[in-house]
Amino acid sequence: MPTQRLGIIMHGVTGRMGMNQHLIRSIVAIRNQGGVTLSNGDKVMPDPILIGRNAEKIEALAKAHNIARWGTDLDAALANPEDTVFFDAGTTQMRPKLLAKALRARKHVYCEKPIATTLGEAVEIAKMAEKSGMKHGAVQDKLFLPGLRKLDMLRRAGFFGRMLSLRLEFGYWVFEGDLQPIQRPSWNYRSEDGGGMILDMMCHWRYVLDNLFGEVKSISCLGATHIPQRWDEDGKSYQATADDAAYAIAELVGHNGEPVIAQLNMSWATRVNREDLVTFHVDGTHGSAVATLTECKAQSRVNTPRPVWNPDVKNTMNFSEQWQEVPDTQIYDNGFKIQWEAFIRHVVEDAPWKWTLPEGAKGVQLVEAALQSWKERRFVDVPPLKV
Repeated sequence: MPTQRLGIIMHGVTGRMGMNQHLIRSIVAIRNQGGVTLSNGDKVMPDPILIGRNAEKIEALAKAHNIARWGTDLDAALANPEDTVFFDAGTTQMRPKLLAKALRARKHVYCEKPIATTLGEAVEIAKMAEKSGMKHGAVQDKLFLPGLRKLDMLRRAGFFGRMLSLRLEFGYWVFEGDLQPIQRPSWNYRSEDGGGMILDMMCHWRYVLDNLFGEVKSISCLGATHIPQRWDEDGKSYQATADDAAYAIAELVGHNGEPVIAQLNMSWATRVNREDLVTFHVDGTHGSAVATLTECKAQSRVNTPRPVWNPDVKNTMNFSEQWQEVPDTQIYDNGFKIQWEAFIRHVVEDAPWKWTLPEGAKGVQLVEAALQSWKERRFVDVPPLKV
């Protein structure tokens, strides 16, 4: 079958997410498999050019993955009509301006989240993208996790009956940097550099909640900076100015119109005693389920045991054994790669696509509502976002 070239400008791929998930596990993997297959059987082969400030790092990254093109001049890359897609995984503060520049250069745009640090900026760039006539999208990778795809299958099958609640537990201990090396970049803990748990993770939870459980209507959130002093990549001490944990309750309107309560606990200062770094526990009238990144287990109404509260007698039930695994019925590819393939099809053959920049702006809306709730110590409504 014929193979069509697609030139992609990739900016910010020397960072952890940009390099590992977007370059290596997505674009390089797509190239190694022979491209993306279109609906008519034709192939699309991504031809990336890596752009960054550090020429040495960019060149080394390109050579390591057999990518012929790289550079440090973004304006020159945007001026090349042969490259029609711009992707950004750089800093959040720079993202709206970079996306705007790419749209003015008549490029389709795709980017990491958050799409901006403020709702005003997010809405502005989303409006610009909508008016431009170009294709646009924001990463919503959690929707493609195997565990959440299994959970969504249960929902679509009516397994839960009337969905009642969600309890989301996310996080792990991020080393401070004095005794053991840090495993997350230090900018994550400086608000002036775009760091913070609420800004980072509420964007994810917005699209997960809206798509799988119900539309977010209001939120109450308490943030915290549990570890006020950390050490950076060079071993230098600094004061953490961003929140490293948040505890929230969100009111949702479920897909059947019934209310759903979501508890969202997230922390980079917690030690893990659960099955994965994130778990989603859903309770419904007809059944419950717990999803991790890759697995999902369920317990139906008729299989629910009868525990009895008696603090004077040691419990003999093994609750973990009373759940049934939802089996793997297909091969689950990398979530970032799946969304990249969908975006490429959207660009080339106008295939269906719903993960647009206005959807990305909704994530920033929830961030601002959560921050406002923390500041004012109250529930904050999340109205429909008009873009």
